[in-house]
Amino acid sequence: MFLNKCIDKTLATLNRRCLSKTPINFESLSCKLLVVGGGTGGCSVAAKFSRHLKKNNLIVLDPSKNHYYQPLFTLIGAGAEKLENARRDMKDVLPQECTWIEDEAIEYEPKKNTVRTSKGHVIEYDYLLVAVGLDLRFDKIPGLLAALSKPGGVCSNYSPKYVNRTYQALQKLQSGNAIFTFPNSPVKCPGAPQKICYLTDHYLRKRGKRNNVSISYNTSLAVIFGVKKYADALWKICKERNIQVNLRTNLIKVNPDRPEATFENLDKPEEKFTTEFSMLHVTPPMATPETLSKNKDITNETGFVEVDKNTMQHVRFPNIFTIGDCSSSPNSKTAAAAAAQSEVVYKNMLSVMKNKPIHEMYDGYASCPLVTGYNKCILAEFDYDLNPLETFPFSQDKELYSMYVLKKNVIPSIYWHLMMNGHWNGPATFRKLMHLGFTDKKSNLHV
Repeated sequence: MFLNKCIDKTLATLNRRCLSKTPINFESLSCKLLVVGGGTGGCSVAAKFSRHLKKNNLIVLDPSKNHYYQPLFTLIGAGAEKLENARRDMKDVLPQECTWIEDEAIEYEPKKNTVRTSKGHVIEYDYLLVAVGLDLRFDKIPGLLAALSKPGGVCSNYSPKYVNRTYQALQKLQSGNAIFTFPNSPVKCPGAPQKICYLTDHYLRKRGKRNNVSISYNTSLAVIFGVKKYADALWKICKERNIQVNLRTNLIKVNPDRPEATFENLDKPEEKFTTEFSMLHVTPPMATPETLSKNKDITNETGFVEVDKNTMQHVRFPNIFTIGDCSSSPNSKTAAAAAAQSEVVYKNMLSVMKNKPIHEMYDGYASCPLVTGYNKCILAEFDYDLNPLETFPFSQDKELYSMYVLKKNVIPSIYWHLMMNGHWNGPATFRKLMHLGFTDKKSNLHV
């Protein structure tokens, strides 16, 4: 009898385990506004709409338990900040007056106004905001993932998984080649690949090791930076600090067993070369999530959500808007750009909801605090036309300690306490105050 009871108990346990693995009951949901993506842009716009919509009418769809302030990764990789200071629980960042579904979109059906999730939910919406950002495609470079999985000098500031490896590589760097890369793809924060290059130079100089290390920046681009004013300043820095800049040079392979990297000349694809390194900082290729890019109803030929670059409204579906890195708008993909877009998206979506014409226009504003050392920074600000659009009443192509403090201490506080609560739309208002409302439109310089 005892044996029978044991068998019955075991069978009951097995049955419960089997039941726990049965498919969940798929749920159909509906809302007025669906925000796909809980990153910088998604959270900011959701916070704005949470003041108008009831909780069940505002859904944010994102699978991540953590929200990262990614612009801080440069300083984390350099050992000047800690990863925990860039991380918050997603539940604490999202507005309380929204419904968070911890899941991800796998299928968009704009003609039906629905999004299907990986767990099988179907969410019907009246209005859709796509804010899924860019995926890091480390897998696109053969050998890179294997190299990142082993101790050594291969690192990347772009992922919370790998960012601490950068400072570890810096501490071990004694001699040899330190190589920094920019991929042949769109990237978020396009200044970041060279920021860590300058910080490495400064780190080595402070420790008396700079003469033992050769530093090179290999970029797929034809320029060191897209805005000439700041590019001129950066070329000067590279020359003064003996940093070799190789344009149109693209990383195509990493040897996971030996410290070797292979590059191609994008102007002469047949020309390839392999070089040894002691430190290799890789900026991975990036792309919109495949679940989005495969949907040609809402994306262009390159996989970005096809919007009017001024209004951020979809060109074919007026109830769809986009914000941030996954947008086809040709701005530099930065958190500052998302901040400037957030008010445009919010006001224009609100107008569409009220059947009113839309008037808000995004001018392509983006900002890139180009950290050039542990105590200096060039604050680059510019518009769609790559003309400087500077906030402060002085020329910002200079390395300044004040801009470093702004980058390290002020902007993160603005991000967490203002932008994530829907109260920060970029520095446009401050710019007008700083320049007394006057702008020389012909030269686009403030006077």
